[in-house]
Amino acid sequence: METNQQATWVGAERNRLARFFHKNKVRLLMALLPAALWALFFLFIPYILIFINSFWKLENSQIAHVFNVMNYVTIFTNPLYFGTLLKTLGIALLVTALALLISYPLAYVLAFKVGQRWKMILYVMVIIPLWTSYLVRAFAWKVILGTDGILNNFLLWLGVIDQPMTLFLYSPFAVIITLTHIFVPFVLMPIYASLEHMPKDLIEASKDLGANRFKTFFHIVFPLSLPGVLAGCTMAFVLSMGDFIAPVLIGGPDGIMIANIVVSLFGAAYNWPLGSAIGIIILLLVIGVLEVTERMEKRYGSVTQR
Repeated sequence: METNQQATWVGAERNRLARFFHKNKVRLLMALLPAALWALFFLFIPYILIFINSFWKLENSQIAHVFNVMNYVTIFTNPLYFGTLLKTLGIALLVTALALLISYPLAYVLAFKVGQRWKMILYVMVIIPLWTSYLVRAFAWKVILGTDGILNNFLLWLGVIDQPMTLFLYSPFAVIITLTHIFVPFVLMPIYASLEHMPKDLIEASKDLGANRFKTFFHIVFPLSLPGVLAGCTMAFVLSMGDFIAPVLIGGPDGIMIANIVVSLFGAAYNWPLGSAIGIIILLLVIGVLEVTERMEKRYGSVTQR
């Protein structure tokens, strides 16, 4: 009986929404027009121009409008470009993994282990870094990891080292640490939202049925939080792939990422076709990651709803 009533109510709501959209079609189109024009002129058209430009070539420091695919061949045959692309993928994956390892336990504690008062205070403390400039946070790590920085002075005080170490700064290690710190809030927020809105009666039912805390976590809590995990990891990976400020500030020659090469090709090198080709490769990688995560969210979302 309740199922029939719910079906009737859902059908009535759908009909009401359909009539609303039909009557207000022009108003809705006018409301969406500014966003659609912005996306057209600042997203789709630039992407199309970059895609077309990636098939031109550079001749005598001039861009020749001659169709060729050598830019894409160069990316996969030149060790500089292909090696940097692989290194960027590795850094992005490592940053995503570290951000997840830090964010998930913290989100779990915020959702289940602290009271309502301290929950809000701790949550605000986690997202406070988002209120400060990206450059300020990057320079803060430059101060921490420098030869005369906090970390070296602390190790000297402990007697672990005899002289300041230079391997902390201007290295891939510095880039990974900085990006992890910057992107942890982006991973934590969707995970915390998933955990906070999780039905608590499922956890209580699991305990009543005799499951210990580990079984409850791996069979109830973690599967239900996977949409938040996927959303946060996707955001961290995509942002890490396109980052170019942190490698410039604290990465040094060994910490250069693929976005820095794109900046150089569009700048001093004036090789726009090759830079466009690398940009298209990065775009395809990001679209592939988004497609995979979307499929995983649908899969695990449908499983958890059963």
